[in-house]
Amino acid sequence: MPDEFRSLKGQLLLDSGQLRGSFFHRAVVLICEHNAEGAFGLVLTQKTENKAADVLLGDLPDKLKEHPLFLGGPVQPSALSYLHSDTFIPDANVISNVTLGHSLEGLVDIASSFSTAQEIKLFAGYAGWSGGQLEGEMKRKAWLTHPASIELIYNSEPGELWQSILREKGGTFRLLAEMPDDLSAN
Repeated sequence: MPDEFRSLKGQLLLDSGQLRGSFFHRAVVLICEHNAEGAFGLVLTQKTENKAADVLLGDLPDKLKEHPLFLGGPVQPSALSYLHSDTFIPDANVISNVTLGHSLEGLVDIASSFSTAQEIKLFAGYAGWSGGQLEGEMKRKAWLTHPASIELIYNSEPGELWQSILREKGGTFRLLAEMPDDLSAN
């Protein structure tokens, strides 16, 4: 009997320690879409030196110009994606009150609106998996899962997120978090 499909949408994927040497070494990926045809995610741990105004063409609202840009993954590095959250988003499509968008026009509309609770995170590129590929990686235990939250998406230090979540999980995960990046330094 084939395994029943289980969507990982709304989960964080963490490198289980098996992805050394790859783009995903010590990465945390938010899975935004996942179905039998494949998965789409955004890497939360790859902050670039660029700001929105450095790479996006067009008349950007002032509050958007200084937003940092994250490298969302190795696929289509020129593709724009963004995560938007606010106090209440009835049609949120990732997790409660967090929605995924791709259009510059939609991003400008969101950034032009007035909301003190609004959060935006910008990404160039994305992480993508074809049908069955992510499930295969999960079977090989390449990834650990953790529930996504607004706090982890927007209010965590990108360079410390992987270790922070593993420490929170405790036990052997804590040991993984404390392992040196370069094993020869051990």
